[in-house]
Amino acid sequence: MPSHRANLPVVVAPPRRLRTGRTGRTGPEATTVAPAGSTERIVESITTAIVERRLMPGTKLAEQKIADIFTVSRTVVRQALNQLSRDRLVTLAPARGASVATPSADEARQVFEVRAMIEGAMVAQLCGTVTGLQVAELRAHLQAEQAAVARTDVPGRTRLLADFHVVLARLLGNQVLAQLLADLLSRSSLIALMYPSSRSAAQSFDEHVRIVDAIERHDAAAAAALMEGHLASVEQTLQLDPRTPDLAAALRPAAR
Repeated sequence: MPSHRANLPVVVAPPRRLRTGRTGRTGPEATTVAPAGSTERIVESITTAIVERRLMPGTKLAEQKIADIFTVSRTVVRQALNQLSRDRLVTLAPARGASVATPSADEARQVFEVRAMIEGAMVAQLCGTVTGLQVAELRAHLQAEQAAVARTDVPGRTRLLADFHVVLARLLGNQVLAQLLADLLSRSSLIALMYPSSRSAAQSFDEHVRIVDAIERHDAAAAAALMEGHLASVEQTLQLDPRTPDLAAALRPAAR
């Protein structure tokens, strides 16, 4: 990047998910009171593990094991899993318990369609209100992305590349939009795990830089087009249409 960006400070920790969890208990497990925010803590931990690609789609989420990890009752764990289920990050099945969701290819396409509609309009609006301090914050976030990519910090760069989109929403001062994007990005992380992409983190970073350049110029049309192109490129590199092999070819013994 140009030298005038080199002295920007590294951005602080990325914004937390904006959630309000319930921690009350009922029933036979209500003999002790859970620490404040226990449900929220479990929700954030599971969500972060998904975003950073440490929890794979289909992973079983045993209530008792999670309860032991967080030192809470299974009732509190159940509340967290129910909340994650509403966010489409966890699947709850009778007699089978909870597991990390496995999004379909159709759901993946719909998520990216919604993101393109929302985020294109979002950056166009930001072009009209962005301040110098906000541009500096975006540059600092880009510097953190670049550092994570350079040191092959996979969890860190994955989180920072996703949080870039939430930072844009937060700069508009719209917390509902920031929460909506955080939820969509968590689902996008699951999609990326289900349908691996050939796309490099460096490519995403470069596209983020061009988006911020357009925002700094207050070029709404360019910013919207760059964002929509960025999301379309991400979607296109996902393996949403895996090739079905010819049965005869698949069953033919390999040549010796």
